[in-house]
Amino acid sequence: MRKLIHATLCAATMLAGATTIARADWLEDAAKPLAGTEISGIFLDRPGYRAIIKLLPEFEKKTGIKVNYEIVPYENTREKEVLNFTSQGDLTMALVDLVWIGEFAENGWIEPVEKFTADASITDPNLKLEGFFPLLLDAFGSWGGKVYGLPFDNYSGLLFYNSCMLKDAGFDGPPKTWDELKDVYGPKLTADGKYAFALQSLRGETQSADSFMRVLWPFGGSLLDKDFKSNLNSAESQKGLQFRQDLMKYMPPGIVSFDHAEAVNALAQGQVAMITEWSAFYGTLTDPATSKLGDCLAVAPEPEGPAGRLPALGGFSLAVASQASDEQKKATWLFIQWATSEEIARAYVEAGGVSGRMAIYNEADIKAKYKFVEPMVASWQKGVPEFRPRFPAWPAISEIVAEFGSKMMLGEVTVEGGAKEIGTRMEAILEKEGYYDGKKEKLQ
Repeated sequence: MRKLIHATLCAATMLAGATTIARADWLEDAAKPLAGTEISGIFLDRPGYRAIIKLLPEFEKKTGIKVNYEIVPYENTREKEVLNFTSQGDLTMALVDLVWIGEFAENGWIEPVEKFTADASITDPNLKLEGFFPLLLDAFGSWGGKVYGLPFDNYSGLLFYNSCMLKDAGFDGPPKTWDELKDVYGPKLTADGKYAFALQSLRGETQSADSFMRVLWPFGGSLLDKDFKSNLNSAESQKGLQFRQDLMKYMPPGIVSFDHAEAVNALAQGQVAMITEWSAFYGTLTDPATSKLGDCLAVAPEPEGPAGRLPALGGFSLAVASQASDEQKKATWLFIQWATSEEIARAYVEAGGVSGRMAIYNEADIKAKYKFVEPMVASWQKGVPEFRPRFPAWPAISEIVAEFGSKMMLGEVTVEGGAKEIGTRMEAILEKEGYYDGKKEKLQ
């Protein structure tokens, strides 16, 4: 089972030598010996990355450190990073999805932050690891009792909806349960070429995580049981997967080709009334250049299932790549601290990012201005880091889930048959990896 890291938080904070006195010039002082150093990483074409790019000139001016980045589609990011790390390439910073943390840490591709927090000359005296939401630091940045990365691009699954469409259909608020969404809202909101709901389901990680896994937990199902055997043919898992099939009649045709951009755009343009999407897309849905919603945009927690409200959890941390030179490691550590700091949290949020820091969401004006804040913060009080298993075997299993999850939705296999196929292939991978003979810890 996943290890709790509360002790790690305390230890790492002590190593950082954190003080209650902030030095406004700490970054400039720390960067003086590193002026002219170039660091490099991968960003995604998503709001949080556009936000930090907008703020980058401030960091580069203060430090003299040049931040090089390449914008890569999510589907290609892990492969590109792994190839770079195994060939001793030029990346100095790792972008780590929560399901990659085990693979990256166990292969030694990223450095634990304790290596840097032990050096006060390059560590923010107000680093305050305890200032992150514990769930995020645990899920996105920690493995084996150590912190490797700091939460950067942080997501909670939320229900975004067109309140005007719902009102016109006779509803004064969003559905509270998944069954209500399908059975009550679905029929009334699907008419005249418009649809009640869109569930991004493109084959790949979008299918395996955003679509397939999203209907397991709320219905009491899961990918694996306590013995690390497939649990997909349990009554609860089957109920969730069948629910998804039944919900498709209220989704646009071709939903299996919808990635995040297509789902968000369908809501933004009035094609669908509701989507369950990541908090990070709030900026896209409020931008008049990309959305027609205006005051009709509303946000709520994801609906409850028979097992309760168990929203999707996703996000990334930034970590120092082990292959970097000593100077690049230090410069990269400075950038990561700055990009995830309380100091720039407000500017980051106002530019479209979603900070992992708790303090910013206590600000009254932030809560009032950004409708997603309260439901997102509520979901981070109780969450499921194993929403997608974080072990190193996940990337291979994800491909299997994506393949047969797509085939289920397309009617090429039955829900029961597809679940059996995933289970058989998944267990073969886990057996090969040593998960059944005691050679591997199961979940950190």
